Formats: sequence, C-alpha cells, structure tokens
Amino acid sequence: MAKMTCKCGEALSDTSVPNDMQLWVYTDKEWDMFTTPETLETWSIPAPPRDMWMCPSCKRLYIFKKGEDKAFMTYKIEID
Repeated sequence: MAKMTCKCGEALSDTSVPNDMQLWVYTDKEWDMFTTPETLETWSIPAPPRDMWMCPSCKRLYIFKKGEDKAFMTYKIEID
C-alpha cells in the first residue's frame, strides 16, 4: 500500500519512512508471545498481522490486514 484518500479528504501515504500516520498493531496476547525473556531481541519479533493508519486531520483510523490493500475496518472518533 502506498496512498489513499481519507473520507475527510486528507491524502494519506506510507511512502515516507518513518511517518507519523502508520501504526503497527498487536493484540495483548500476540505481544506477550514475543516479549518473553527468551524472545526479547527486537530482530526476533515478527511483523504484526495488522497495520493501522491514522488520519492527521480527522484522526479516523483505517485498519488493514497484512498483505491487503483495502481497509477492513474504519473507526471515527465520536465527540460528546
């Protein structure tokens, strides 16, 4: 994936590395599997199965499965 347009109209891209938009996400159980004393070496931690992009304008979150180019979940912040 390289770029897309947020529903608010903001252009999103992961072509610049590092960037402030892209987040890599593990579940708590997944993280616990990698943070045991035997596997604490950062090189031994596999890439997470999810990739999340956060729009810098509206803070909407787009969640992608590893290897897929289309978000399978989108979250929008609700303000009370």
